[in-house]
Amino acid sequence: MKRTVLVIDDETNMQRVMRMVLEAAGHEVLVADSAEAALPTLQNPNLDVILTDLKMPGMGGEELVRRSRRERPDVPVIIVTAHGTISSAVKSVRDGAADYLAKPFEPEQLEIAVHNAIKLRDILRENEQLRATVSQSLSGRRLVGSGPAAQKLMEEIRRVAPYKTGVLISGESGTGKELVARTVHELSPRREHPWVAINCSAIPRDLMESELFGYVKGAFTGATQNRLGRIEQAHGGTLFLDEIGDLDPGLQAKLLRVIQEREFSPVGSDKVRTTDVRFIAASNRDLKELVRAGKFREDLYYRLDVYRIVVPPLRERREDISLLAQTFLQELVAETGKDVKGFTPAALEVFSRYGWPGNIRELRNTVERSLLSAHGEWIDLTDLPNAILGADASTTGGGVAFDALGNRALDDWLADVERQTISQALAACHGVQAHAAKKLGITERSLWHRIKKLGIQINRVVS
Repeated sequence: MKRTVLVIDDETNMQRVMRMVLEAAGHEVLVADSAEAALPTLQNPNLDVILTDLKMPGMGGEELVRRSRRERPDVPVIIVTAHGTISSAVKSVRDGAADYLAKPFEPEQLEIAVHNAIKLRDILRENEQLRATVSQSLSGRRLVGSGPAAQKLMEEIRRVAPYKTGVLISGESGTGKELVARTVHELSPRREHPWVAINCSAIPRDLMESELFGYVKGAFTGATQNRLGRIEQAHGGTLFLDEIGDLDPGLQAKLLRVIQEREFSPVGSDKVRTTDVRFIAASNRDLKELVRAGKFREDLYYRLDVYRIVVPPLRERREDISLLAQTFLQELVAETGKDVKGFTPAALEVFSRYGWPGNIRELRNTVERSLLSAHGEWIDLTDLPNAILGADASTTGGGVAFDALGNRALDDWLADVERQTISQALAACHGVQAHAAKKLGITERSLWHRIKKLGIQINRVVS
């Protein structure tokens, strides 16, 4: 099978030579005379390898590497450079390029470099396909969702997971940013190595340096023995920096050095240690705005924001609410041992209309509270928290308001939902109240009172 190689070079002769060598090796070759001209080709789904000159007018090879890491992290990039800029090429490799070739090179060297890059591409594809077929369970937690937003999120995770590229995850509080970061780790080649997480807003500033870098015995009062920091604990794996926007400015500079140089020193030590860590950061604050306000280092921001994943709020993925609620319920039923089978349609309707300002975290808490309140086999409206029943979605996160359904009062709308649900249950049970009550998860007496209150006509079918 022919593989597609994109050659980017502003020298016509170099283009011609590389095209000739690669076509003779059986590859399909696309050519661009500048990085800007090559950008549309990055979206080609058949693209396997990129070969780019380092020094070009306009956008250079270094910027192209960063751009391709964001848009096509699945496509290896090989830097082609003169001897005088080898140090820049090495830096590009550290930033995500797969390899580099120094001019002048032998045709065999070019063939080998492209061959190795294609092997890397194939391995990444195989791993992605394999991991896509297995469950994404993470200690009982997994990403759940079948809607377009959830599918896009999972695709972005799969795209960036195989690489050591830094990832910045943004989203509102409670959207599941840590779970997204953990999934990136679990789908990466580092999954057999440590996963370490630290909340930058939960640890006092005077302790944060020790938490990150560790310390040696005698570094300060109470330091009676050496202690490994989170960076060293995560060696070979992934370090997740949650709420990175709250990190002290002084520590931001030290963290930047670790990311750039892969070196650090524990508190109280002058010895430099090296580390191999993938950094994933998350924030519910706008880091760009913090940069503009002088509260976050711009250079650190760009080091972290190599690949951005935006986790959508729950109100933007309403099609997943029912599935998430059912998933949480199954987990909680297993934990509590309560005999609850699920939610009534009326309860799920309320869930789907609510704005969920606390996002997935609020949904799970609501499901747990409703489970503890449930008296029957099915969670109904009476089991839901009053805060959920009485809230207007238009004021709780920007969702669809209850009164959008004809500008009716909330009580009227709930009564209509309940009336419809009970009528459907009675129809399915041929008017037999005992059977309908069991189906609804309520007592027969409770059903009788609701029928009277709501004025429901019963049509008993006698077979």
